[in-house]
Amino acid sequence: MSALIKSLEAKRVVPLVQSDDQKTALKISEALLAGGLDVLEVVLRTDAALDCLEAIAKEFPHAHVGAGTVLSAEQSQEVIRRGATFIVSPGFDPASIKVAQSADVPILPGIATPSEALLARNMGLGLVKLFPASVVGGPKMLKALSAVYRDMRFMPTGGVSPANLQEYLAVPAVIACGGSWLTPASAIEAGDFAAITKLAKDAIAIANA
Repeated sequence: MSALIKSLEAKRVVPLVQSDDQKTALKISEALLAGGLDVLEVVLRTDAALDCLEAIAKEFPHAHVGAGTVLSAEQSQEVIRRGATFIVSPGFDPASIKVAQSADVPILPGIATPSEALLARNMGLGLVKLFPASVVGGPKMLKALSAVYRDMRFMPTGGVSPANLQEYLAVPAVIACGGSWLTPASAIEAGDFAAITKLAKDAIAIANA
């Protein structure tokens, strides 16, 4: 976890990688790494997502390649087998958390309420995902949660963009933000991976401003 935390603290942005083709997924990942982002969340939203995850983990062993949109303990077991070094879920699933903890793999469950944050904390988790961040209160919600759970940190995802990235990162308890704006479908379909590299560099610049 410590190496992942250091990378999150340094770059403060986690891009989502989504593709139904391994070669494309590798090109997206290469573009993001070229832009300076070394924490990649490969989301399980296509039939080929697991194969893409495995290919990226093997091709870029120096990166932190995690699995996102993990919905069950069974999926948690499978993504770990495929090489995921961390797991992200959209919701709070105790069974998935137990799988990850047993394998000593960091997991960021999705939370949207103070009760879910408390459950996560009492299961030994100090880092969670706020999702969907913009819908459940955004920076105001994060300030409220962090005032109560002072030993927890958050990764808001959902509705984060270059326009509000600084506002989210200004909350001290926010370690990083996740977002799909870094990998727009239009750029991927056009094969414009240089645009993805630029978006990664721009996001780091915003985070460091």
